[in-house]
Amino acid sequence: MDFKQIQELVKMINKSNISELSIEQDKFKITIKQKDNEVQQVIAVPAATAPIQTVAAAAPVAAPVATPATPAAPAAPAAPKADNLITIKSPMIGTFYRSAGPDKAPFVNVGDEVSSGKVVCIIEAMKLFNEIESEVSGKIVKVLVDDASPVEYDQPLFLVEP
Repeated sequence: MDFKQIQELVKMINKSNISELSIEQDKFKITIKQKDNEVQQVIAVPAATAPIQTVAAAAPVAAPVATPATPAAPAAPAAPKADNLITIKSPMIGTFYRSAGPDKAPFVNVGDEVSSGKVVCIIEAMKLFNEIESEVSGKIVKVLVDDASPVEYDQPLFLVEP
């Protein structure tokens, strides 16, 4: 099961009345639990090789991260155009990286054109490096997160002018 399939499962669980879903395939097991229409816990580990690790979004962690990001958006030089900017958001909790390695060039810079499916960054979660692809086409206007910074689920990463 790949990352995109897991994302789709989380979206479908959010939109349904299912409170818990467990799937086990070969050496892979995932459990998704929901409470009050919010995903509370996602557990994904190889079934026979590792102990269960839990990733949970905690409200106290989300508040401090969201607070610095909010003032950064109005400070953008393209404030009058803010209505037509699209935000690329983090699909998971993890560490944000702009490039594939410390000596590599960033995937995208301000002013670069991106198309749907182009890798814009990497988010490391539980020792896995997940390539994040753009779901929109346009020009990168602003990078909202510093390299090697922790990010929360649904945190804005980039502003894109379509």
